[in-house]
Amino acid sequence: MRNILFRSDSSSLVGTGHIMRDLVLAKQYKNSSIIFATQNLAGNINHKIEESGYNVNILKTNDIKEVINLIKELNIDLIVIDNYSIDFKYEKKLKEKTGVKILSFDDTYEKHHCDIILNHNIYGDLKKYKDLVPKNCKVRCGLAYTLLREEFYSTKKRKKEKKKKTIFLAMGGSDSSNINISVLKVLKKYNNIKVNVVTTTANKYLKKLQKYSRNKPWINLHINSTEIAKLMNKSDLAIVTPSVTLNEIYYMKIKFIAIKTAANQKYMYNFVKKEKQAILKQFNKNKLEKLLTKVL
Repeated sequence: MRNILFRSDSSSLVGTGHIMRDLVLAKQYKNSSIIFATQNLAGNINHKIEESGYNVNILKTNDIKEVINLIKELNIDLIVIDNYSIDFKYEKKLKEKTGVKILSFDDTYEKHHCDIILNHNIYGDLKKYKDLVPKNCKVRCGLAYTLLREEFYSTKKRKKEKKKKTIFLAMGGSDSSNINISVLKVLKKYNNIKVNVVTTTANKYLKKLQKYSRNKPWINLHINSTEIAKLMNKSDLAIVTPSVTLNEIYYMKIKFIAIKTAANQKYMYNFVKKEKQAILKQFNKNKLEKLLTKVL
């Protein structure tokens, strides 16, 4: 039995995507002992890890010494790193001090010192890793390695033939850019629509969103939903960020409008733009209205 350590964080600032995709990957390591090492940051979703049946080891900081001690103490065979604040130097020192096998997530073509590099996004380009990883590193990237939760495979795609349009709105689990309400204010101008807004308790603007949604029957607020695939499948249109969520949207073959909200979404943004799909470089009320008018 292998001992595998996942090093990842979640918070209102970091978001929830790292932990959620780690949980998908963790399920692929059957007959292994899985442990998560994560910080207790504000707005974290560490409870999701525990709900999935894995042990959580709370780190005091992101100091490498703490992780090195943990690897030695728990006899870790493989560490999965999914954290933007852990870089090449960190990974190299980790390898030198422990000899542990390293699998690193990468979304933005950064330099890594690892045994396996995983870019599971649909825009993943194998050629770009030529000078970014050691020669013996296994490169896993692109559509063939996209991580999707089981709910997406088990949800049957359906034909949408309704007069009333259903819109799936998800600006990230933490909506760090705080634009859910701004998008809803644009959508309220359209008749005969229903909006399913997906968010989590990591959203520090959640109370404002709940207050805005109150007494608006056309808005359904879903907090910490475990039925994302079903909600997407019911939709005629999705308004999302060009993030991991778009991997899921592409799989479900749903019309979408993407709004870039963070720098690390650059490569997905470029991919979608090249595909000539509806995407905004940043939230813009007038541009969003034009795109919605075309679709609705």
